[in-house]
Amino acid sequence: MKKKVFIDGSAGTTGLDIFRRISGREDIELITLPEEKRKDTQARREALNSADIAFLCLPDAAAIESASLVENENTVLLDTSTAHRTNDAWAYGFPELSAAAKQKIETSKRIAVPGCHASGFIALVYPLIECGALEKDAKLTCFSITGYSGGGKKMIGAYEEEGRDELLSAPRQYALSQKHKHLPEMQKITGLENAPVFCPIVSDFYSGMEVTVPLFASELAEGFGIEEIKKIYAEKYTGPVVSFAQGADEEGFLSAGKRSGTDTMEISVHGNEERILLTARYDNLGKGACGAAIECLNLVLGADMTEGMNV
Repeated sequence: MKKKVFIDGSAGTTGLDIFRRISGREDIELITLPEEKRKDTQARREALNSADIAFLCLPDAAAIESASLVENENTVLLDTSTAHRTNDAWAYGFPELSAAAKQKIETSKRIAVPGCHASGFIALVYPLIECGALEKDAKLTCFSITGYSGGGKKMIGAYEEEGRDELLSAPRQYALSQKHKHLPEMQKITGLENAPVFCPIVSDFYSGMEVTVPLFASELAEGFGIEEIKKIYAEKYTGPVVSFAQGADEEGFLSAGKRSGTDTMEISVHGNEERILLTARYDNLGKGACGAAIECLNLVLGADMTEGMNV
């Protein structure tokens, strides 16, 4: 039997991509609203409560409002906003972290899809905290570069308009106040006692992302070095979505666009016995957003984990 799916916020970048990905699936019946009803509260309430699964592709406040409209105890919500990612009542949608994380997604009625920058940081740091290679009181730094599509329609329009500001032609660092919206989930999901110093950069390419966490080997617990870290990742991330790659560089370079157009994440380790670089490469619209949402949908449906994904 087909499952009824509603996308609340289907006109945004994430909503449009999710609609494109699932509209032709034979296991899904899409609930849609006419344009004039798209923002009508009562129409949305009815759609949300008649759905087996609903995506919330909305700003935080609107996502919280939509969640409050759901009275059907059987409706599963998949929220792509920041609103519920640190809420213990919601499953965190990164199944590769552990068997328990995967099972919680499969059985939960409330699932928060991870943030784009946060996904890479968490994928790199969580296993090291889990196995004791890093202490929870570690003070870390995270550098992340992303394509401009991560900023949604407004930023995409700014980068692609004719005669755009010349400043858009160079990489731009942002969140200079260290108040980025992904920091709370980066800290909570990894279990860190301190939020990392976070340096996100948006650059002049459409999609792709590279997250780097630099470490001095002396910051690792006794018995852990660069080779042990590689082994931890190789054993934990075996695909099909997240996998470890040995020698992943391109002749000494790492392109943030390598995984653009895919829903996979590549984990790699570089450096030496003194200074180590942990890296995650993926598409900010793939494993960093819509691909992650579809992966969670598949787990809820009991479908193949990668159905409708580009792996």
